[in-house]
Order: sequence, then C-alpha cells, then structure tokens
Amino acid sequence: MGRLQVNMLGTSFTIRAKEDDEYLEKLYTYYREITGTIGESKSLTDPLQISILAGITLVDELIKSKTANLLEENGREDESSAEDEIAGRLAEQMIDKINQVI
Repeated sequence: MGRLQVNMLGTSFTIRAKEDDEYLEKLYTYYREITGTIGESKSLTDPLQISILAGITLVDELIKSKTANLLEENGREDESSAEDEIAGRLAEQMIDKINQVI
C-alpha cells in the first residue's frame, strides 16, 4: 500500500492507495504538470477551477485513449458509440470507488 503527500493549489493532505509510492508519485507529477500548464495560461487563477479543469483534461485523455484501444480491438470505426460505452463504464467505476470510500 502506498502513501502520497499532496501539497498544491492551496491544500495539503495524504492519499493512501493500493498502488506503490513510486506509481503514486508518477501520477502526482503528471497532475502537477497539467495544473501548472492550466495555471500558466492566466485565464484561470482559482485553485478549484484549475483542479476541475485538470480533472476534465485527464478524463478527456483517458476516454480518447480507451476509445482508440476499443476501436482497434474491435475493428470498429464508430467513435461516438465507443466513447459512450467507455464513458458509461468509467462513470460506473467512479461510482463504485466513491461508494467504497463512503
């Protein structure tokens, strides 16, 4: 089980996860890169807005990647139905994780 100390966007907390410390640090570094890029744009300065936009950016990357993989695996060309299928799966997974934490 790994632990990660998060200090950014005006907040600080510790995350515990089943992944190891090195992997969590890799995730955190990538997230900081994204929030840093968004913060540098000067269009957003509120930490909450930066964080939300970073999350949306990451979900966009994830869905595009999973869509490409699904289309490749199934030899399909209908991108919108693949995106809907993936978005539904991701939503269900997020709900399950939230329920586990609560």
